[in-house]
Amino acid sequence: MTSDHPSTDQWEHVEISRDGHVGQIALSRPEAMNTFSTGLARDLDDALHAFDEASEVRAIVVHGAGETFSAGIDLSEHGDYGTEAEYEEWVMRMEEPFHTLTEIRTPVITAAHGHAAANGIGLVAACDLAVAAEGTQFGATAPKVGLFCMGPAVPLTTTLTRKRCLELLLTGDLIDAETALEWGLLNRVVPEGEHLEAAETLAETIASKSPMAIQSGKETFYEMVEMEYDEALDYSNGRFAALCVTDDANEGIAAFLEGDPLAADEWPDQ
Repeated sequence: MTSDHPSTDQWEHVEISRDGHVGQIALSRPEAMNTFSTGLARDLDDALHAFDEASEVRAIVVHGAGETFSAGIDLSEHGDYGTEAEYEEWVMRMEEPFHTLTEIRTPVITAAHGHAAANGIGLVAACDLAVAAEGTQFGATAPKVGLFCMGPAVPLTTTLTRKRCLELLLTGDLIDAETALEWGLLNRVVPEGEHLEAAETLAETIASKSPMAIQSGKETFYEMVEMEYDEALDYSNGRFAALCVTDDANEGIAAFLEGDPLAADEWPDQ
């Protein structure tokens, strides 16, 4: 374990670990169904940044401790504020991880189980890939308490069709994992208890590839999806050309042409 690996002692509401090139972040408020308190949102955001800055980490898995992934925002904090400006500042802190997930270069995979509701479903949608255990329930449930999942709606609109997204947002109803897979919210549904292992397998597959290519590719993807078609093609061509002159490309192509592709630990140091 190298010196730039973050320590779990840094945070109160998440637990972190690392296995090889894969970092793990566990939402760790099981007594509160891993709801997003201000502290959990801050700790999750800080842990994502810390792993992104750790050179040995090439993929991150986010999961929930206890019996559920996350049941949304901690509504017990609602009474701490009184003005619109205070509530806006509060919710901006809650949603900061949604910004971070598309800004960091390290791919992030969700491993969900139990319930992923409100900010929980938003987190699933905001991550690059998502795995869930059979029996997991998903919903944009805020209308049940007089609110609306406006923050989660943003990553949901980039993941689902408009009609599917609005069905979740307007009804507040829960859908099961198989439906979430059919709608495009998930990449995999696996037997109960195997969600973390399945997410780790995806992460290890990503981590075995060129770190430079994966990081640059994720960054390029999130930038070009906001562009018009021709602009995106031109932009992607420039980013591809930049990769062509890297050590990863030079060594990776040479090894492939020699019939012996590079393994995870054979890529050049970043």
